Amino acid sequence: MEFLLALRKRGIGDPNVLRAMDEVPREHFVTAEFADNAYANQALPIACGQTISQPYLVAYMTAALDVRPHHRVLEVGTGSGYQAAILSRMSGDVVTIERFHTLALAASVRFETLRLNNLHVVVGDGMVPLPGERRFDRIMVTAAAEEMPQALVTQLALDGVMIIPVGEHDGIQKLKRMRKDKDGNVTTEDLMQVRFVPLLPGKAREL
Repeated sequence: MEFLLALRKRGIGDPNVLRAMDEVPREHFVTAEFADNAYANQALPIACGQTISQPYLVAYMTAALDVRPHHRVLEVGTGSGYQAAILSRMSGDVVTIERFHTLALAASVRFETLRLNNLHVVVGDGMVPLPGERRFDRIMVTAAAEEMPQALVTQLALDGVMIIPVGEHDGIQKLKRMRKDKDGNVTTEDLMQVRFVPLLPGKAREL
């Protein structure tokens, strides 16, 4: 209850987002040494030099994405799997891409344990289009791109929304919301300043 109240105090009012945050046990997505801080509003380290974002940022980005039950969602940057798990509680189908095999495997085990059956993990390069002409209603990117990746713009369906941090990898980035209207026209707005790990091309050679 305190966890949800803290999110409400910071402006998260979407009941669907709050319900998803309540339903997904965050302690399953952090390492044992940080279990006591699982619900603290801070980013925490995970394997492969990556992080799990603080709860407020996860909630904020999810609310900004405006996910609906019939949507097909693509997430780039699985990490611990926490953001994907939240999205799975709000959408029909989620594909999440991770370049580190270790993280992808660990997230898959968590999803199976929690019986999140509408989640599909892909080990690969999130900056390369998935095979086939697949389009997604919503795209969430949880790593910072220095420029807007055209491959992701292409994979966004008409009337779709993408949330992505954009900016220099060694500095503060801008969280952007990109919309593609029914005619394929694209508009972008800045939401807030953030700091994310870099969005890198290719699969990781190790881990």
